[in-house]
Amino acid sequence: MPLSGFRILDLTRIISGPFCTSLLADMGAEVIKIESPGEGDPVRAQGVIREGISWYFANYNRNKKSVTLDLYSDEGKAVLRQLIAQCDVVVENYRPGVMEKMGLGDEQLNALRPDIIHCSINGFGTTGPYRDRPAFDFIAQAMSGFMSLNGGELDPPMRAGPPISDLIAGMNGALGIVAALLRRERTGLGDSVSVSLLGSMIGLLSFQASNYFADGKLPARTGNDHGIASPYGLFETADGQVAIAPSNDVIYHKLLDALELPGLRADPRYQTNADRMRNRASIAADIQARTRQHTSAHWIERLNQFGVPCGQVLNLQEVFEDPQVRDQQMAIDVPHGEHGAVRMLGFPIKFSQAPSQPVTAAPALGADTERVLLQFGFAEQDIHGLHERGVI
Repeated sequence: MPLSGFRILDLTRIISGPFCTSLLADMGAEVIKIESPGEGDPVRAQGVIREGISWYFANYNRNKKSVTLDLYSDEGKAVLRQLIAQCDVVVENYRPGVMEKMGLGDEQLNALRPDIIHCSINGFGTTGPYRDRPAFDFIAQAMSGFMSLNGGELDPPMRAGPPISDLIAGMNGALGIVAALLRRERTGLGDSVSVSLLGSMIGLLSFQASNYFADGKLPARTGNDHGIASPYGLFETADGQVAIAPSNDVIYHKLLDALELPGLRADPRYQTNADRMRNRASIAADIQARTRQHTSAHWIERLNQFGVPCGQVLNLQEVFEDPQVRDQQMAIDVPHGEHGAVRMLGFPIKFSQAPSQPVTAAPALGADTERVLLQFGFAEQDIHGLHERGVI
């Protein structure tokens, strides 16, 4: 597996950090998740609880080991330092400055292991006037400008449903860690990687931001319409909706052939994309009058025959029953002992020569504490003492 042999110490919780480390674990890294004794990651108690386990937690924490450790105690910090010294990467999603207060700033981490890689996933960055502010996905969506671009033209700004700033920050964190590991393989040097929710969201805005940089005009919300192409969007059918995306003139004419609308080809309002953008509402109405005459399945088959990009609007039940989704194994059932099988998302990156990690269950709280400490060189009697004193 691509990351076999690398050991990750995971101090994260909630979404952004656990998603980051789950990507690394799925690619073969050994991920040791540090959790508070008795409580653990708050996500253990969130989402739908079925057969005594949060399936939400199970998705983000598969392929990991759970070690309980009281990081508020001096003994707990001492144990943590011994673990760090034998790990390749430390990942945390505390507010900036918390690691320093724990005596684990970059200088202290480098003293424990000179080639350590430290990844901080935070709200706004490790510097700047907002560095100490709390942040969640909703805040990052708002402050990044993303929300101002999302929704219909006459609607208020709208958030995306999934917590995308957490997820893209976690993805960027994993990318940064892999890049730092590659650099370390070449140079022997460690690094400190910082990824913010705000920066990650702004990094997604290249299309709208580049246009704004070029002409200084604030982009309007366009809902499901495209900002520079028409017709393009959702069209009602006899039994639902289909997304149709003819992104250039060639595909537009294929769309007219598929819909059997030769009259639109000669319509002076629709000769160029610029014409169609000026008359976006009328051409959408003309096309929708036709798509309403048949079912979504009819149009999906016909549009694909003509090479027109299209897709049916599916709910989650329909998504996971879709033959293409099944083929790509994007839903998998993972045994979780007495809790039964948990259905979770498959790994989206497909390797031909280096497959991703066979999925193992998310660990029970502290399930691996003794085994990991023994692996790291702690004596059994010392482990027993730590347990008696409530450190683990």
